[in-house]
Amino acid sequence: MTIKIIGTIIGGLLGLLYYKKVGCPTGTCPITSNRYGSMLYGAVMGFLITSFF
Repeated sequence: MTIKIIGTIIGGLLGLLYYKKVGCPTGTCPITSNRYGSMLYGAVMGFLITSFF
């Protein structure tokens, strides 16, 4: 259970990092144009990846 929580947190932080470094310059990208959407997407992906272990 703790690995899923850690994976979710790390995924959210990586989503925020992606938003800060790459982002969406035009603002039309549905996920990466907003930092909260990017963090949520990263957290979900981190949870899904760590749920395999």
